[in-house]
Amino acid sequence: MRLSPMAEDRFSRVAALRPTARRSSGSGAEPRGASPELPEGSARLAELLGATARENRYGEHLALRRWFAEPVGGSPPEASVDERALRLLCPEAPAEVADPQQWLFLDTETTGVAGGTGTYAFLVGIAWWDAGGLEVEQFFMRDHSEEHSVLIALAERMAERRVLVTFNGKTFDWPLLETRYRMTRTIRPPRPRAHLDFLHPARSLWRLRLGTARLPELERHVLGWNRGIDVDSQLIPAIYYDFLRGGLPDPLLPIFRHNQMDLRGLAGLAERIVRLLAEPASLSPDALELFGVSRICDRRGETARARELYARSMASELPPEPARLARKALARLAKKNRDFPLACQLWTELVGGRKGIRPISREALDAYAELAIHFERRARDPHRARNLVRQALAELARGRHLGTISAALYLRYQRSFHKRLARLDRKMAGGSLLSCAAKAESLARAQESNKEPPQGAEFDAGIGWRRSAINETIGGETP
Repeated sequence: MRLSPMAEDRFSRVAALRPTARRSSGSGAEPRGASPELPEGSARLAELLGATARENRYGEHLALRRWFAEPVGGSPPEASVDERALRLLCPEAPAEVADPQQWLFLDTETTGVAGGTGTYAFLVGIAWWDAGGLEVEQFFMRDHSEEHSVLIALAERMAERRVLVTFNGKTFDWPLLETRYRMTRTIRPPRPRAHLDFLHPARSLWRLRLGTARLPELERHVLGWNRGIDVDSQLIPAIYYDFLRGGLPDPLLPIFRHNQMDLRGLAGLAERIVRLLAEPASLSPDALELFGVSRICDRRGETARARELYARSMASELPPEPARLARKALARLAKKNRDFPLACQLWTELVGGRKGIRPISREALDAYAELAIHFERRARDPHRARNLVRQALAELARGRHLGTISAALYLRYQRSFHKRLARLDRKMAGGSLLSCAAKAESLARAQESNKEPPQGAEFDAGIGWRRSAINETIGGETP
């Protein structure tokens, strides 16, 4: 049975995952995990890289170490990390996190991005700040049988520096490595004292401006550093499989460089984020960066600092969409602190800041709802609250007509506003009936007051004419 070229390629990749057959040796047992048969290009790869084979009790692996004197983006921190930045990055961090000499940067190159037990980290890169530069060390599996040796080498380095620093490592790199450690059944996974992942702060700070949070784009636009020609990440697994099948080692060289550039970019980005979180107002005049720091402060519960930075970012000419988000967030914090005048001002700006026929935003619809609540419950002005709800329904219908609001969002807001409008109508109708009854009772009392008073009686505004208590008691007899 003949297979298609695509099927043959798939089977060849599966075959490359099988451990190579071991030659029996007459003397002594080999270290666990060792394989005497390596891909044909292994020696040539070590020569091209200037790498050396390292051995431990689990066998050998290829190791490469380089020191980069020129830091990316700025100088590495010399003293302890600012406490204000640490509170935002890792609120319950141990003391080691404040020492940058304890930071160990980690990045891996893998046989796939799906994760799971079938994915290997064939190249593990680590780095740390040293002597004013960045020291980079890489562990490479020339064959899958060298995985144990690579994992024990990584565990030894992590025991020296206890704070793990990654970019998306909490989601991908470190869970994958923990799985590989457990698959060995002999090597216990290292446990870092803390894990700092800078992907999420980077998204908050720069995704709105750049439209992406990919590390190469952040290096170029935030750090002002261009790594140059780089290998496509999607091709990395195929290049490694080709090497295992006996292909040339030369295509692996860009993968080693790619891993080194990732580590250098991560170190530079970490230094930049730490300084920005510590002193955003003095370090950055960029309104979007200020807005990003304010969102991080908001999520961490630093309300006073978040309010100050939201206001600073709005004063620095934010683009329209982030400006709406900043106003909504600042109004929420002002309401939480019972600063209702400021909250109402911001909600009014959201509903009234749309020029021309610009479609209504979700922030504006939420502002209509908040204003209606305020005037109904706090200002005791149901007429104004009802008018705001009617305006919101009209804007909602216009947005649906223009196609700027999805059907699900339209129905959700419509139900909410109609429910509020019905309650306001009932409240105002009940108030009108009570008002009419009070007027009728007052008129009846006025008519009664115009009648001829009974002898010895006096007028009481609450119950009308009544007999005088003085007359009842004088002489001991009732008139």
